[in-house]
Amino acid sequence: MTRQRIEIKKIANTAARQVTFSKRRRGLFKKAHELSTLCDAEIALIVFSATGKLFKYSSTSMRQVIERHRLQSERIDGLEGAPSVELQLESATHSVLSKEIAEKTQELRQLRGEDLHGLNLDQLKQLEKLVQGGLSQITETKDERFLKEISTLEKKN
Repeated sequence: MTRQRIEIKKIANTAARQVTFSKRRRGLFKKAHELSTLCDAEIALIVFSATGKLFKYSSTSMRQVIERHRLQSERIDGLEGAPSVELQLESATHSVLSKEIAEKTQELRQLRGEDLHGLNLDQLKQLEKLVQGGLSQITETKDERFLKEISTLEKKN
């Protein structure tokens, strides 16, 4: 049998509300502790009951987390129009990948024998070795296929 979903609204019975508060508070603090431990997150949790009693949890120093929050809020308030950190990371990743694509495209052109004018003698020798190595692999593969084809034809006869 599964649990039924409860409607989220204020519990009318004061005793039931207090019991629910205690249970849910413990669960919330347990989840905060698990998140802090598993993900190495800094967590500060402050809860005031209906009677005004303070309950708090902090994975590190409560003051440090609150100060960090305050500084972050001030920084965000000062940077309203600035791009988000995610967007900045995405932009940086995009530029790195674009640069890498340009380099690989240039290498491919050089392997085809194009755009060789900017290379010095050592780079040309290195490119020649790459091309020769590739050519030898192609020749080996071609020879293997010829031998397979010949053996297949001999088996048929």
